[in-house]
Amino acid sequence: MAFLKSSFKVLLIGLLGVGLSLCLGARPGLLGAQPAYAAPLVAYLPPGNAITDGQALLRYALPIDSKEIRDVQGDLEGLSEWLRSKRWGSIKRDTKRVKRTLERKSDKILSAVPDDRQAQAQTFLNELAAGLEPLMTAAEEQDKEAVWTQRAELLDRVTAIEELMVEGFPYEVPETYSDLPQLKGRATVEVVTNKGPVTVVVDGYSAPVTGGNFVDLVKRGFYDGLPFIRAEDFYVLQTGDPEGSEVGFVDPQTQQYRAVPLEVLVKGDEKPIYGETLEALGRYMDDPVLPFSAYGTVAMARPESDPNGGSSQFFFFLFEPELTPAGLNLLDGRYSVFGYVVDGKDVLGKLGQGDYVESVRVVDGLENLVEPAA
Repeated sequence: MAFLKSSFKVLLIGLLGVGLSLCLGARPGLLGAQPAYAAPLVAYLPPGNAITDGQALLRYALPIDSKEIRDVQGDLEGLSEWLRSKRWGSIKRDTKRVKRTLERKSDKILSAVPDDRQAQAQTFLNELAAGLEPLMTAAEEQDKEAVWTQRAELLDRVTAIEELMVEGFPYEVPETYSDLPQLKGRATVEVVTNKGPVTVVVDGYSAPVTGGNFVDLVKRGFYDGLPFIRAEDFYVLQTGDPEGSEVGFVDPQTQQYRAVPLEVLVKGDEKPIYGETLEALGRYMDDPVLPFSAYGTVAMARPESDPNGGSSQFFFFLFEPELTPAGLNLLDGRYSVFGYVVDGKDVLGKLGQGDYVESVRVVDGLENLVEPAA
């Protein structure tokens, strides 16, 4: 029976994929004066426990191997579900479990951190342990807001510890893309719009070429002053096409159009897949490390017919739970996700056609940008 269900799922996704028309055009010249959009076909398949928080997805995307810190993270992440259903007993139980893990396995957590960073990691571990008491108190008092706030602070400490565990870049990017800028780590980018600021974390561990291209263009001031295009049916907010241009970014030094390949890192793979969609490879059941399951997912636009036709246009995916439920869309594996909005999500909901980017700047992580050799 399990085999039949699995086979049916593959067949259903395949049939839907045949009729899918996702015109997230990266070059208006290919799709008319302005990119056209079509609503996606949605496969109504069991979503499982899809993670819908961009910050949680970024934590899980870090290339680390520490079961102990992942256990701590998982228990703290899971409090959100108990909080929504007001299951105070479950909140207290999982908080106690985090406390036991820290008491018994802090040494193992520290052993996963490079020696020169262990003192800093110890500080974060101490702060993490100390923060459990006010979390438990808030749960005892059934103070929903206090539990939510304290959970967020503890997860910030978890993030800091996990980031300290990362040592070097985990794989070699194919030589084919050595002429493109690459992000060998992460960068934080502030997008200032006419409706307010939006903060994006760009994940070069999962998408070094796509992330490097974006950060490089930000550094150049390429996006400053560009308008947004809104596609109501598709819940997309897109920008990145210079006014009057029929291409993306043309390097002023070489006068060449910069084409960026489709780039998708699948869970369990050592490095990203380039140039082909997961659908084309028959990998329907595979899950990207950076999925389209969070409001404010940031991804590269491209012509529908050209997986390697991205350049400068990118879009924010405005996740709508009733129409595009987590795990039930066919965007995963078709477009390169390179980050998530971590602050300013309320601003995204206010933006539409006619609004614009005032400025974009890298506020952290610019040192991780590797420019191509001359």
